[in-house]
Amino acid sequence: MSDRITIGQLYPSSVHPSALQRQQSVKGSSSPEASFESVLQKNMLKFSNHATKRLEQRGIELGSRQLDQISSAVDKAAAKGSKESLILMKDMALIVSVANRTVVTAMDGNSMKDNVFTQIDSAVIIS
Repeated sequence: MSDRITIGQLYPSSVHPSALQRQQSVKGSSSPEASFESVLQKNMLKFSNHATKRLEQRGIELGSRQLDQISSAVDKAAAKGSKESLILMKDMALIVSVANRTVVTAMDGNSMKDNVFTQIDSAVIIS
């Protein structure tokens, strides 16, 4: 077998080890953990205080599968050059700052009715 497996190194699905090496050589960092940490933080989905409050108020709970789907939707929006995106998922809507990978606000199905979404430049629909 020609494939090598390195024990103790985990990478998010969207981060390839070669990206870490490129980032290290660009920054000139000698610590692979620091590079991994910065790449991981850059690729993590975050929730603003406002979004967290809205999720609690509206009784919206997100499982790991849903968080993966949202993260993937943000990746797709970023690939198209989006800055602020509306993500529609079954009975909820999320407004996401794509550059910061931050959910800005969240709505359930009832809150979406008769609502106008402004200051977005894209929409991603998750089935």
